[in-house]
Amino acid sequence: MSASTATDVTAVVTVLATAAKKASRSLATLTTAQKDAVLRDAADAVDAAADTILAANAEDVSRAEIAGTEASLVDRLRLTPERIAGITDGLRQVASLPDPIGQVVTGKTLPNGLDLRQVRVPLGVVGFVYEARPNVTVDGFGIAFKSGNAVLLRGSSSAAMSNEALVGVLREVLTRSSVSPDAVALLPSASHDSVTALIQARGLVDVVIPRGGAGLISAVVRDAKVPTIETGTGNCHVYVHADADVDIATRIILNAKTRRPSVCNTAESVLIDKAIAAEALAPLMSALQSQGVVIHGDEDGMEPATEDDWHREYLSLDIAMKIVDGLDEAIEHIAVYGTGHTEAIVTKSLQAANEFTARVDAAAVMVNASTAFTDGEQFGFGAEIGISTQKLHARGPMGLTELTSTKWLVWGDGQVRPA
Repeated sequence: MSASTATDVTAVVTVLATAAKKASRSLATLTTAQKDAVLRDAADAVDAAADTILAANAEDVSRAEIAGTEASLVDRLRLTPERIAGITDGLRQVASLPDPIGQVVTGKTLPNGLDLRQVRVPLGVVGFVYEARPNVTVDGFGIAFKSGNAVLLRGSSSAAMSNEALVGVLREVLTRSSVSPDAVALLPSASHDSVTALIQARGLVDVVIPRGGAGLISAVVRDAKVPTIETGTGNCHVYVHADADVDIATRIILNAKTRRPSVCNTAESVLIDKAIAAEALAPLMSALQSQGVVIHGDEDGMEPATEDDWHREYLSLDIAMKIVDGLDEAIEHIAVYGTGHTEAIVTKSLQAANEFTARVDAAAVMVNASTAFTDGEQFGFGAEIGISTQKLHARGPMGLTELTSTKWLVWGDGQVRPA
């Protein structure tokens, strides 16, 4: 791409970010009732435009398949009537949730009579960089809008037609509702220059959230001048402890691996305690292989594992499997190879469960439950904008509260500070 074209893209992003900044100031004053009405209208409008949206998505899917895109990415890209229904259900759920804006976090009255309150406020302008998955376009808008934020969406070029159709519907709803349509904008996706312009728009964009593969996330975190919230990759483990129920372990692992292999809360590694391996290994392998899962490991009947397999987020019907010598080795393996997303233990031992949850460093730690539950909707947040694997400013599924900051309100009646 020529320097002049890159400059043009930067100029477009600057215009959109400037408009979003202006819109964000008015969004902060909307009432809960006004925001909820817009979200319900948006859900109805997406439902009404389903045929148009599906037609646009079919073009994106066709282009991806012709280009030889791997099946897991095509699955992320594809919309269906059921997935559109899920999108609109998410908007309605967000509309039904408590509004965090204005909530009092803490407060007190000082001895000098000053009344202090710490209240939740919007972040302002949220930049969202993501790959495929056009449903995320609407999720991002819904969460940002309910929490009083304007959002700049930079989806991937593979979903360009789908995203244009969806954002067009959302902007029409905002206009009809007498809300600035600049509360949501879709950035150009033909080149990486729009990402660079977004993540370096300091002063216009308050935070950037990347959601996608490891390459995308590391590039955004490395090059951003705007604060970022890292939604990391998911090399999620399930540890089958010595005191596990093998039937429960099998059910959990099958769900965590095969329910939807292309998403970040999928189990990518299984650790089996040596003390239960003779009982558990064969049925676990049989159950996984019966569902078409390729097992990578060091035991007979597995694809030979390399060091890369222990690090891999497969996003496919592949899984790494390793026999470990006890709880300590399982936790150490997770510490070395995990990505801080979701880790699970299957055990009947309360002591082992407590030790695992205390020592494993991840955004979510499951006991006798599938890693697939790490999800904003499953946690009762409605739609989510991502799952943060860092520790500041948010961690885990990011719902409404995670897209707010706070400010202090100080009320007095003429107090001055002594010299």
